[in-house]
Amino acid sequence: MKRSRSKGAQKTMQTNPPLYFIGVDGGGTRCRARLQNRAGQTLGEGMGGASNIRLGMGTVWRNIMIAVDQALAQARLSHADLPDIHIGLGLAGVSSSTSAQVTMDSGPAFGAMSVSSDAHAACLGAFSGRDGGILITGTGSAGYVFIAGVGRSLGGWGFEVGDDGSAAGLGRAALRAALRSLDEIAPASAMTRALISDLGGKAADAIAFVTTATPSDYGALAPMIIAHALSGDIVAMRLVQDVADEIGLYVARLRSLGADRIALIGGMADPIEPWLNPAIRTLLTRPENDAVEGALLLARRNDRDLLQGAPA
Repeated sequence: MKRSRSKGAQKTMQTNPPLYFIGVDGGGTRCRARLQNRAGQTLGEGMGGASNIRLGMGTVWRNIMIAVDQALAQARLSHADLPDIHIGLGLAGVSSSTSAQVTMDSGPAFGAMSVSSDAHAACLGAFSGRDGGILITGTGSAGYVFIAGVGRSLGGWGFEVGDDGSAAGLGRAALRAALRSLDEIAPASAMTRALISDLGGKAADAIAFVTTATPSDYGALAPMIIAHALSGDIVAMRLVQDVADEIGLYVARLRSLGADRIALIGGMADPIEPWLNPAIRTLLTRPENDAVEGALLLARRNDRDLLQGAPA
């Protein structure tokens, strides 16, 4: 089990208190940015593309700044104001202080910057910085528990070997089931036929999709699969139930790690909840705030450190 304070890093270039704060939540499909003033008033918001750092720093920072620039424009600010801004980023793919530092070193010259995993920021937001546990179930998946200032992560190993209980995992499993149905070694259904049809109608089309598909591409198949499951498609129902059972395992583990409150977060959270075991549902609570608010808490931590004279 991975264990750390936050698996993040921070740096401060500014010596005066900031005028503004930006929080960024970056996942495998999109990133969201929110700009606030010192009083906590939201001045602007924005949205950009995928921000998992495994996509490369150039791509990630380009997508982050698309979201940031939208927020700045709404507040009538520009890049000239970056030195007066503390930014906190919770990004998918950040798994160590080294990867957080590389991310910071690749970014623009904000007044101060804090980087952590998306799970850490989401947990901070879910419980307003207090103790608790979360399971992100979006394009990918990752669990996290934060107790007495110590964070412990669960899963989050990436699409190739992980992402249990995620939209991308569901899409991957459905495509595998569809190809097995073509070989007549597994049942065919309306869902498997629709999936192959949507990809072009032939097994070769499915393989062409796999050749270039990203986790986001697999995740984009999830709504169709869930819709078929709700209509009673046997194959789709089994696949969605498998995802729900995987989520249940992670929720139970978070509880065993000491999380008295556990929030399910991400695009799959609401559609998958009815499929969860009732005993698992009783362990869940609604998050107090979103992951962007958690990233804003990271940004404001830099401000507190500056005022207290703490080293970066």
